[in-house]
Amino acid sequence: MSGACDIEVVVFDVLGTMVDEPGGLRAAVREAASASGAESGEASVDRLLDVWREHVEREQRRIAENVRPYANSQVIAREAAERVAGRIGLTDAAALDRLATAAQRVRPWDDSLAVLAGLAGRFPVLALSDASRTSLLRLNAHTGLRWHHTLSAEDARAYKPAPEVYRLALDAAGSPPERVLMVAAHAWDLRGAQAVGMRTAYVRRPVGDPPRRDDSFTWRSSGLEELAAALTGA
Repeated sequence: MSGACDIEVVVFDVLGTMVDEPGGLRAAVREAASASGAESGEASVDRLLDVWREHVEREQRRIAENVRPYANSQVIAREAAERVAGRIGLTDAAALDRLATAAQRVRPWDDSLAVLAGLAGRFPVLALSDASRTSLLRLNAHTGLRWHHTLSAEDARAYKPAPEVYRLALDAAGSPPERVLMVAAHAWDLRGAQAVGMRTAYVRRPVGDPPRRDDSFTWRSSGLEELAAALTGA
């Protein structure tokens, strides 16, 4: 793990990397199904999660292809929640609102808070997320994640891995791309960062997108503590 001394700024993906978004969404879908009187077993929850994810992925792809004008993550999450609600017969407005905003109340991974605080004493640390500005504000307040700067893809009116999203971080960092490190649990996210010249660090999580054999990320680690030790020489 050479080259840590060259890093000037560390940029973190948030959803999946710093917080358990999939687990939080699963819990919210199960809660909504139970509230509506629908089947809330794991197989049924899996099918509802597929409905949610397929909508989000399709709409983000349509935006990337300029088929749909940009809509932020709150809008798309609301649409996904309405689709799930239609499947389970959920009509209560408060329950629907809670489901639509589930990603704002997910829990951080066990190592996220301490490692982030430690690295923040050595580097400027930035959050770079597809979540909307409002969602990030509420998520940070809920989890206790503290950043020197928080960036939403909403500011680029695009979603990762569009290069303009990563350029938000490079512009904020004010450093050459090769001195800015992107940290994520999603290999597709790191490939997007590589495309604009950033250094990359894959952190393994129970969720996420693992690297392919031909991926050549700067670091690969089993958790944030291992990565932090490499970056700080601990």
